[in-house]
Amino acid sequence: MDTKVLYVTAVVIAAISGGYYYYSGKGKKLDANSAQSMTYSAEGIQLVQTDEKGNLYVRAQIDHLEQDLQRKTSKLSHLNASMFHQNQVDSTFFAKQAQGFNDNEKVVLTGQVESTKIGEQGKMVFLTDELTGYPKLRKFETTHQVTVNAPNAEFISQGLKADLNEGQYEFAHIRGKYAPN
Repeated sequence: MDTKVLYVTAVVIAAISGGYYYYSGKGKKLDANSAQSMTYSAEGIQLVQTDEKGNLYVRAQIDHLEQDLQRKTSKLSHLNASMFHQNQVDSTFFAKQAQGFNDNEKVVLTGQVESTKIGEQGKMVFLTDELTGYPKLRKFETTHQVTVNAPNAEFISQGLKADLNEGQYEFAHIRGKYAPN
């Protein structure tokens, strides 16, 4: 056999094989956009976050997390978090479930929500079934019923707006007891 015929036959076989492998694998390649739509999950999370100055900002424990990177949402189960101000625990939050939106700029806590604000006069505990928070702004609100237990007062409110930076709270339709010291 002539080497020219062998050479041409080898090139034809290589071209056919290469074409087959190239075109048969093309449909199975992962699309970069589909990789971004994946949902990630984790169990038993311990979170510690600092602010831009390196001071402790948030410490949290979460039993289960699911995060959708494309939608920038997250779902958390059994959230137990503490927020810090000047490296001291400033407030705590517990909820059976939480949903974060837009990379957790907005977080909606649901299911036996308990929020505690620690101040100079003691602890003020807020109990409700839903609380919407904006952690970076340190603001929280709800239109649901809130039970408030403070050192000198116990009352029920039909809504709450809280600004932890200013220490200001706005309640709606209050019923309860107030006993000043």
